[in-house]
Amino acid sequence: MQGQDGERDRHGARNGGGRSPGAPDGTSARASAETSAEAPTGTPGEVPAGAPAEVPDPEPRRGRPRSAAAERAILDAVIDLLEAGEPLAGLSIERIARTAGVGKATIYRRWSGKEELFVDVVRDMEPDDPPVSGTEGLADLRVMLESLRTRGLAQRSSALLHNIFAQMKSHPMLWNEYHGTVIAPRRLAMVEAVRRAVAAGELRDDLDVELIDDLFVGPMLVRTVHRPDAPLPDDLADRIITALLQGLAPAARV
Repeated sequence: MQGQDGERDRHGARNGGGRSPGAPDGTSARASAETSAEAPTGTPGEVPAGAPAEVPDPEPRRGRPRSAAAERAILDAVIDLLEAGEPLAGLSIERIARTAGVGKATIYRRWSGKEELFVDVVRDMEPDDPPVSGTEGLADLRVMLESLRTRGLAQRSSALLHNIFAQMKSHPMLWNEYHGTVIAPRRLAMVEAVRRAVAAGELRDDLDVELIDDLFVGPMLVRTVHRPDAPLPDDLADRIITALLQGLAPAARV
């Protein structure tokens, strides 16, 4: 990943292609064509209380498949604006909709507000969460620790992603949304993997599983969050697991 352009290339490739050249304000031509082809067929989706009234846009009514191209255009519009230097706090649904080439109601049908939308933008930019077996203990723990490492690498290599996280932490509503919908489920998955490892006899059963989880995750978080200059080698997850399983006390002398 090299700079913001490299980031966009990865971003578009992972989600089924980038924008069409020449589309105004970063709008996907395919999204515009698909959206305009969807004729209104009933009552538009509800807009949250307090949201500005507007003429319904030609989006599918409830129960019909949502336009993946429109969602892609909306996510890309937010990234376009952030890359142009717009702060998160300064982005409005109206500005995002105009940049994406969709109506505001299109956004409100998919996200309840800016916080929910921004969280999806961050998740879209981060590496995907890897699949785990859901039945193994230490093996799943290793996969999730490696995922923490790769997300740390992504933040280091993307100035935009790093900047977004810095801004998120100064906006409690946005950070709480990200914590509740992204961080908390990841932590729960780690704790459940610890429980499976304990049940399988891979870890001690006389310690609190929350403490065991903290012992595994803590070193990786220190390296990825608190020590941005610390190395993140490919074998870091294995080294953390090995150190914890072997313990830190010196080997007994014979």
